[in-house]
Amino acid sequence: MTQAGKFDTIDIGELPARLRPADVHAPVAASQAGPFEVTPDARPGSTVRDALMTGLLVIYPAFAALAAIIAGLFLTGASGT
Repeated sequence: MTQAGKFDTIDIGELPARLRPADVHAPVAASQAGPFEVTPDARPGSTVRDALMTGLLVIYPAFAALAAIIAGLFLTGASGT
């Protein structure tokens, strides 16, 4: 069982808390990869391929859900005919 102990704190005075301004970016290390890791290539940004893939990933499930609802209504005879 752990034993609760008394911890002594050292009062070194009041340190002001300062926030970094929003327009100043945090410093970035020159190399974030280790000595045996491959550094990633710089990506130029979004391409048409990225936009098409995102559209496919968003629109396809919506169409699949709509098709499943229509198929369910058709199979249950609730299509109105």
